[in-house]
Amino acid sequence: MDALIAQLQRQFRDYTISLYQQGFLDDQFTELKKLQDDGSPDFVAEVLTLFFEDCVKLISNMARALDKTTGTVDFSQVGASVHQLKGSSSSVGAKRVKALCVSFKEYCEAKNYEGCVRCLQQVDIEYKALKTKLQDMFNLEKQIIQAGGRVPQVDIN
Repeated sequence: MDALIAQLQRQFRDYTISLYQQGFLDDQFTELKKLQDDGSPDFVAEVLTLFFEDCVKLISNMARALDKTTGTVDFSQVGASVHQLKGSSSSVGAKRVKALCVSFKEYCEAKNYEGCVRCLQQVDIEYKALKTKLQDMFNLEKQIIQAGGRVPQVDIN
């Protein structure tokens, strides 16, 4: 059993480090993890669940505001949603999503429809990829705990 726990902990460390190296996460995620303790063991998962629910709503709002079939494109509405998503992604350490929002905001300010549509598609892809990666990480955490181990702290710096 100890060998299994050690293997799972190693997998968890390697996987977590890879998420930082691939640019999915930044130091803000590390800070978020530090807020989790035995009194609130699901804190990070709960915060991220809210973040991903927010992503769905904001992406839907942006898609509606960019829908030319409803008349004119509402770049100010798109920009407001992008600004909100940038703040949310920054607060949870979603590095790639945040970076896309910076470009997206510039396209909104320039009223560049094609650029906005491209960024919307990329944001949708990136948030879904991040969600999948983090679900995998949380599954590894659960496996470690179920095997009787402790989830290791991962030092990224």
